[in-house]
Amino acid sequence: MAMFKIGAIADSFRKGPYDGVRAVKEVGAEGFQIYAVKGAMAPENMDAAARRDFRAMCEDLGLEVAALCGDMGGHGFMNESLNEARIERSREIVDLAVDLGTSVVTTHIGVVPEDATDPTYVILQQACRALGEYAGSRGVTFAIETGPESGAVLRGFLDSLGVSGVGVNLDPANLVMVGGHDPVEAVRLLGPYIVHTHAKDGRRLKPCSAAEVYGAFADGTFKALVERLGGDPFIEVPLGEGEVDWDAYLAALRGVGFSGFLTIEREVGDDPAADIAKAVNFLRARIGA
Repeated sequence: MAMFKIGAIADSFRKGPYDGVRAVKEVGAEGFQIYAVKGAMAPENMDAAARRDFRAMCEDLGLEVAALCGDMGGHGFMNESLNEARIERSREIVDLAVDLGTSVVTTHIGVVPEDATDPTYVILQQACRALGEYAGSRGVTFAIETGPESGAVLRGFLDSLGVSGVGVNLDPANLVMVGGHDPVEAVRLLGPYIVHTHAKDGRRLKPCSAAEVYGAFADGTFKALVERLGGDPFIEVPLGEGEVDWDAYLAALRGVGFSGFLTIEREVGDDPAADIAKAVNFLRARIGA
């Protein structure tokens, strides 16, 4: 039986990267994901000595670096004119991942159109092939985070790439909250590509267009979208309080042979540390660890 590892996003503790990593240890997790595009953990701010020291700190704490977050924000790689610089930045993050001892970099690439002849589909293919070729050459996987599209659309897109360095970061809450998709079905469809997961929960409150929601986040117009919809279209909640069927979801992950990290993400709430600690216990009770 596949055995999972429990992680947490260090940034969710809102303490800065080094104290955030120590907080991961305090809640009893085994590893962490950390943001590496800007700030203290950005490649240009981590020289060779800093990379060695950070890795040594993690080893002293007994923590694994489950993944780096390489999310550029905005519309991901949908804007062709920005992609050369974004791909180069992503390569720098891949190099950082290698130095820090992780083989996963997660990112949102934008919204994959359902129509494979859509010009944006082709732009995303070109960008992801370039990302995958470089990442694969360094033993790293760029893991596309689920949410904007169904598992079937993302699977078709991944199959079209023909490169080994692109995979999936499965976030069940994103699928439930935004697209109204079934995470269990997504696991079955995306199983061969899953290299990392987020442990997050939520509820869908109103029907909404996933493309419109992610576009509003990218453009900074989400508040206006909420006003037009007459309220929030979804809500993130602590694990076990949302619409993710955790027993079925974890069984599906076992069924496809996934044995990596369930990395707890808590983007809201007044006391994320307490919520993450509860989430660790919630997951341990379900995986028998």
